[in-house]
Amino acid sequence: MAKDEPCTPDFKQKSRTLKLLFDKGITDEKSLQALSTMQILQIATNYQEAFIISELQVNSKANKLYSYLGGSTNEQQTELS
Repeated sequence: MAKDEPCTPDFKQKSRTLKLLFDKGITDEKSLQALSTMQILQIATNYQEAFIISELQVNSKANKLYSYLGGSTNEQQTELS
C-alpha cells in the first residue's frame, strides 16, 4: 500500500479483525461502541486492524455495518413495511 493510498481493507481482513474482537470478548454492538482508542490500540496488532475496528464502530453506530462488511460505501436506506 502506497503512503498516500487510503486504507481499504477487503472482506478477509475485516473477517480476521472480527474474529480477533470475538476472541477478546467483544461480541455485540454495545461492547464494540464502548471501546476507547486506548483499548483499540491494545487489541489491534497493526494499524490496519485498528482502522477496521474504528470503521466497525462508525458503521455499527450508523446502522450500516452490513454494507461496510460487504464493501459498499453507499447504502440507501429503505423502510420495511
